[in-house]
Amino acid sequence: MYKIDSSSSNLDHFFAFSFPLTLANTLHKLPILNARVFAFALQSQAIIMANTNSASAPVVEEVKERIELTQIERRIFDRLLATLRHFGLTNHHLRVAGGWVRDKLLGKECYDIDIALDNMLGSEFVDKVRDYLLSTGEQVQGVAVIPCNPEQSKHLETARMRLFDMWIDFVNLRSEEYSVNSRIPTKQKFGTAEEDAYRRDLTINSLFYNINTDSVEDFTKRGIADLKSGKIVTPLPPKTTFLDDPLRVIRAIRFGARFGFLLDEDLKEAASCDEVKDALAAKISRERIGVEIDLMLSGNQPVKAMMYICDLMLFWIVFTLPPKFEPARSEGCDRISIGYLDATWSLIQLIGDSTFNDEQGRLSLYAALFLPFRKTIYKDNKAKKIPVVNYIFRESLKRKASDAETVVNLHSALDKFLSLIPFLVSDGNIQPIEVNWGRGLDDVPLTSKLRVLTGLLLREIKDFWRVTLLLSTLLYPTEVDCTEDFPKQHFQLDKQRDLFEAVESAIAKLGLEKVWDAKPLVNGKDIMSVLQLKAGGPLIRVWQQQKLLAWQLAHPYGTAEECTDWMRQSHSKRVKTE
Repeated sequence: MYKIDSSSSNLDHFFAFSFPLTLANTLHKLPILNARVFAFALQSQAIIMANTNSASAPVVEEVKERIELTQIERRIFDRLLATLRHFGLTNHHLRVAGGWVRDKLLGKECYDIDIALDNMLGSEFVDKVRDYLLSTGEQVQGVAVIPCNPEQSKHLETARMRLFDMWIDFVNLRSEEYSVNSRIPTKQKFGTAEEDAYRRDLTINSLFYNINTDSVEDFTKRGIADLKSGKIVTPLPPKTTFLDDPLRVIRAIRFGARFGFLLDEDLKEAASCDEVKDALAAKISRERIGVEIDLMLSGNQPVKAMMYICDLMLFWIVFTLPPKFEPARSEGCDRISIGYLDATWSLIQLIGDSTFNDEQGRLSLYAALFLPFRKTIYKDNKAKKIPVVNYIFRESLKRKASDAETVVNLHSALDKFLSLIPFLVSDGNIQPIEVNWGRGLDDVPLTSKLRVLTGLLLREIKDFWRVTLLLSTLLYPTEVDCTEDFPKQHFQLDKQRDLFEAVESAIAKLGLEKVWDAKPLVNGKDIMSVLQLKAGGPLIRVWQQQKLLAWQLAHPYGTAEECTDWMRQSHSKRVKTE
């Protein structure tokens, strides 16, 4: 975590030398940015600078001299070599390609084995393996052929076989040529191992493990060196590699962040050039971009990955916005998004990963990244107002609708949570007299109002309430004096952690854990009977979803009979009043 001296002279100095002039001026002038957001933007820019300045001291990785096979891997490879001997294919070489080789050399286990074949389709070789296993009396566990599907960016037929409870993929070595306006190869043929190595995205992913010779093959002559020095480099000139398949830009960023490797300077220059950015926007399906972004945010270094995207000026290529929306996007908004992401990631580590499951952690980072857009809307073709965050999920990234819905709901709940925090941390000393949210809580006793409001909120967001609380701590208090010593104060995330734990404890004391699972004491038929209604309708929903629920939250030990009596009395009073 980087600290910034916030005295006025030092802050001005930081602006003068750290920020692009337009961004510095924008952040000074925008009144809508509270001090906390401003601090996060400063922090993120500082970290980006630190990463850039550290380029002269690359990470040095310990790379093994040879690959050590597990017992299962040895048995799998022995069966494959026996197949070659059985059918007299002594001139054929079997090679494990890509990520498995990289990870094994780094001493990491990998269960994704891709076999590259000489002069043979994967389906042909799988048939031979199956025939060999049957001839020896061994059981064939499973065989599948995945046809090529260019629309889904799958250009080669892949055969799969299950050996010793592991799925193994088989593809042929290939050489490819691409068209100008698509990442679908226009010409594809059997290639040599060297040609295949040079058509891969990165040198660290171009290594082969030759099963026949039990040796690592580095046809680019720098894959192992780049692995040792911690560099992300393309086998061919980066612009050529990226224009052939622009998705490789995003993959380079993901691997750089994942391993903590440095992006090659030529690679960064090529990745940020207009021609490559245009190709990324035009040639790559939004689904493929969305998959890569999801892998980044689910990975071990989501902040670094997003910083690379921001630093290479790819943020608005990846996270496209609708043509018209309001309010207008502020300059430097991408940096502020990274600031929120950084703060959220740091706070999660501080609170403890175990507080959130994988899904909650992943969506909390999306919610943080898109926090500057939580009140931005656009109109669809029916003039309906839609959150821009929904557009980013559904159109820019083509992610599932449930992700978009969850994050939009988290954003919508933030203001409610912020309004409750002062009362939740007051230990009962103050009550939310003015807080109502238009729910008609006039009948709720003042001493129970905080429990009712908090319970209603938790029932809205259910298991994700801690995620909403996490984001709320970064926005609280909503009004901050911009003249205070905000960078020094707000970079101390231990204060946000303390606030998180205080609110979490208060909610536990109110007995609201899993409140969304509480069953209603009175059903619809009982309501109709008390209200003397012959048919259901809006009035039933009002009682079920508002009045009775509020009573139940205000009276956690109340019975169905007591609830019915209250409903009868309340209804009688309203009838007389009307």
